[in-house]
Amino acid sequence: MADTVQRLFAPPKGSYFLFGPRGSGKSTWLRRLHPDAHWIDLLDEGRYQAYLVDPSLFSSELEALADRSTVVIDEVQRLPNLLNVVHQKIETKRLRFALSGSSARKLRRGGVNLLAGRALLRHLHAYVPQELGSRFRLDEALDVGTLPIIDAAENRRDALSSYVHLYLREEIQAEAATRNLAGFARFLPIAALFHGQALNVSSLARDAGVARTTVQGYLQILDDTLFTFQVPAYEARLRVREKRHPKLYWVDPGLVRAVAGRSGSPDAEALGPLFEGWIAQCLRAHNDYAGLYDEIAYWAPAEARNTEVDFLLRRGKRFIAIEVKAARRWRSDLAKGLRAVADLKGVERRIVVYMGNQVLRPEPGIEVLPHAKFMAEVQSGL
Repeated sequence: MADTVQRLFAPPKGSYFLFGPRGSGKSTWLRRLHPDAHWIDLLDEGRYQAYLVDPSLFSSELEALADRSTVVIDEVQRLPNLLNVVHQKIETKRLRFALSGSSARKLRRGGVNLLAGRALLRHLHAYVPQELGSRFRLDEALDVGTLPIIDAAENRRDALSSYVHLYLREEIQAEAATRNLAGFARFLPIAALFHGQALNVSSLARDAGVARTTVQGYLQILDDTLFTFQVPAYEARLRVREKRHPKLYWVDPGLVRAVAGRSGSPDAEALGPLFEGWIAQCLRAHNDYAGLYDEIAYWAPAEARNTEVDFLLRRGKRFIAIEVKAARRWRSDLAKGLRAVADLKGVERRIVVYMGNQVLRPEPGIEVLPHAKFMAEVQSGL
């Protein structure tokens, strides 16, 4: 099924890095987009070992290609030193490179050549509703997620369980990202419980039974391997003591449920964070694909500790405030945060996204949109 889905992502004209979590469909998409490219798969252990022992083989292979050829290097993070040769061949042979990876960890370490701006950075995400079209079902998305590798599986819950084992624990071990694998294994389900919450590193460390600095390292590993992302608090001239912690989100509802050890359909209590996290990921995906906003943050005023707005989308000096509610019927209390944010200078729209079916205007300045209507507007730029 993955090879028939039309992705929204469009590549740049020149060379580019394409990052995304394992199973997001990078290889499938690249093979469809560049069918005649010279393909180098660094998951091929024989090829990987050959380049590791003698990097000059890689240079010789590229030198034999015609000028201006397209080259795909899959899982480039496995041998980041090859980027020195990539840089050279862009300059001398005008080769165009598509460089895919499921981890930015090794590429972020000191001394790695990131091509000095000669390759743009792009991301591929789990499917968004527009890509799945009539096959999209919100209840399924919040249950097993929309990662392409899971979507294509015959038994998606079993596939999720295998995914967590193979792509989280084994990838972390393969990269030697942490020596304390037992501590990391204890940390994962606890981090899943923080999905959609402001990060409290001390609480995470206490619950996982590891040091605070260790948890900070674990969180960086999850970010680097593209399984989580963080949404910062919007800060407009806040004093240091008023600064809020970022919110933690996992990139897919099915993934966070599998990591937390949840099976069966989500209950009412779980739906709120799952729905909010799914909206966060869709906003992030559309923003990466189309450059819609300058910033995605959440809003929590210092003077009102129990008031916040889930997402504040900034374009220049203008804002769109979004509150996400896993409710199927409108209630006035769902707009509490949107009423409070009305005084923020530059707010153009205030939207409640919910799981109901009606488009409503319950009071001046407040829009209530079903998720399908909201996602259609996101694609068009809100």
